[in-house]
Amino acid sequence: MVSHISFSALKKWKFCPFYHKLTYIDKLKGFEGNAYTAFGSAIHTVCEKLILNEIKDPEAYFHDNFVEELGKLKEELIDWDLVGKMRTQADNLVRHIFPAVKQQFPDGFEVVSVEEQLMEPIEDFERSNFDFKGYIDLVLKTPDGNYHIIDWKSCSWGWDSRRKTDPMNVYQLTFYKKFWAKKHKIDPKNIVTYFALLKRTAKRDKVEFVKVTSGDKRTQNAVGFMTKALYNINAENYIKNRLSCDRCEFRRTEHCP
Repeated sequence: MVSHISFSALKKWKFCPFYHKLTYIDKLKGFEGNAYTAFGSAIHTVCEKLILNEIKDPEAYFHDNFVEELGKLKEELIDWDLVGKMRTQADNLVRHIFPAVKQQFPDGFEVVSVEEQLMEPIEDFERSNFDFKGYIDLVLKTPDGNYHIIDWKSCSWGWDSRRKTDPMNVYQLTFYKKFWAKKHKIDPKNIVTYFALLKRTAKRDKVEFVKVTSGDKRTQNAVGFMTKALYNINAENYIKNRLSCDRCEFRRTEHCP
């Protein structure tokens, strides 16, 4: 039985409880990545190094990491035409990242943490000893005493309003805020959360900060969703969500006939 839950695991449970079982309990390999995930991993690493002022040539650093991430994929999963376009798109994107952060926080900031791990007890669920596991891309502190949790998201042109408010997107930052506040004993009212969209194909505003508010109601809804998932995982209730079958790689295989 697993002893922790991450947001990605919760998303898979929402997609299909049986899919969650196959990938997290039975340890079957599901989606193994593609050029988009390789790009996302490489650009995340660039963001980390830029914030820490550890690289002078972000374009070259991206390309080195992109090659490394592509090397982890099966050859047949790689769209090389897309990869070529992504190389050019990255060159036009990385130079905007750090200036966008400074523009978002014009009064200055200090870096609190980069790629910080969370492993906090979930006290809202008393039936078993589950921890919430996560990795926060970036935490900054501004002169007004507020803390800013930022999650980098690579995308094409950006997000529409529906995606910016979709519960299964914003709950990620709701959980990060809740458990980071608990870990550091900080009043949640002094924590602000954002998605930072890194847009490959946008002509302008290549980096957009999307502020996510998580008041009492949204936090209660997020915790309710999580405890429902944990209850069923703990009880080994792995029902199949038939509405997700057409998007599942295990459909009509020996694992899910």
